Amino acid sequence: MTTGKRKLDHIRICLEKKVEGRCRPFDDLALVHRALPGIDADEIDTRCQFLGKDLAIPLMISGMTGGHPDTKEINVNLALAAQEVGVAMGVGSQRAALESPEVEETFSAVRDAAPKIPIVGNIGAVQLQREGPEVVDRLAEMIDADAIAVHLNFLQESIQPEGETEGRGAIEAIRSASDRSVPIIAKETGAGISGEDALALMGAGVEIIDVGGLGGTSWSGVEAYRAEERGDPESAIMGRLFLNWGVPTPVSVVECASAGAKVISSGGVRSGIDVAKSIALGASLAGAALPFLAPATKESSEVAEALRGYKRAFRTAMFLTASKDISDLRSARIIVFGRTREILEQRGFDTKKFAIHREMSR
Repeated sequence: MTTGKRKLDHIRICLEKKVEGRCRPFDDLALVHRALPGIDADEIDTRCQFLGKDLAIPLMISGMTGGHPDTKEINVNLALAAQEVGVAMGVGSQRAALESPEVEETFSAVRDAAPKIPIVGNIGAVQLQREGPEVVDRLAEMIDADAIAVHLNFLQESIQPEGETEGRGAIEAIRSASDRSVPIIAKETGAGISGEDALALMGAGVEIIDVGGLGGTSWSGVEAYRAEERGDPESAIMGRLFLNWGVPTPVSVVECASAGAKVISSGGVRSGIDVAKSIALGASLAGAALPFLAPATKESSEVAEALRGYKRAFRTAMFLTASKDISDLRSARIIVFGRTREILEQRGFDTKKFAIHREMSR
């Protein structure tokens, strides 16, 4: 099966099936409500910068597609909406374009549609090992990218029949690419990144980590559906077995931010409130993909409407936490409870500091 056909299968399954895991870790977080915010709502400034460019809110449409002719319209609709609302955008893995140059346009059309926002390219760690660090420059040039995400999706690869599980050289491949024409973003795709791995990535020259934590789309689950369709019950069982494997997104945000990384919080970010919670935990940006996929199969205006919903909820959460700007929101008090609290405390974090004292190391 070609890479492009596999990507098309992924999109179809995400649109038709229930692909999110059973846990919802953002429900373990509650921002402390301020009945006396001390500011007017129209004073609130939601703007920030990412990769040297201005954003209206700290949000990115995470990379999800490209590489098949049928995906071009989806990417263009996402890009048009991102440009209109003022958020960043990532593309799906550009591996297909390396294998079949005729599908490059499914990726390059993104920059044509969105000339001013940050655009993040995408390649797998295994492909980076095989192609060498020079491929980063090629991928960046293809879409005029501001950064390249190197995705670490070894859980998904372990379930796929076509899976590539050569993980031994991943960190060295990332290290070798860390000084190319654009920065590298280390990105998980649903299983999260621990503090130990964050330190290793930073030691390899990575400054930005997209945690891609447990709580959103489960690519193990997606591969389970693919396995069922091709009559592979063993892989289907494995996919379901690992449906809830990984580091929950809020835990991963705390661990990576505490290690000193600039963090993108992705994995289950389903509203502007989740974006606000992410910033309060220590993230610089939040990312989401699945909520924008179905709208992108229709019109860019529907994607923009969904993005504006995130923006309004984010702005309201800032107002109700007395946060005049993003800097204030980083210090907003947030209560951590449930399984997320248990994991963080087992990992050595004092979760009371989030609710009372905000002098955490960041």
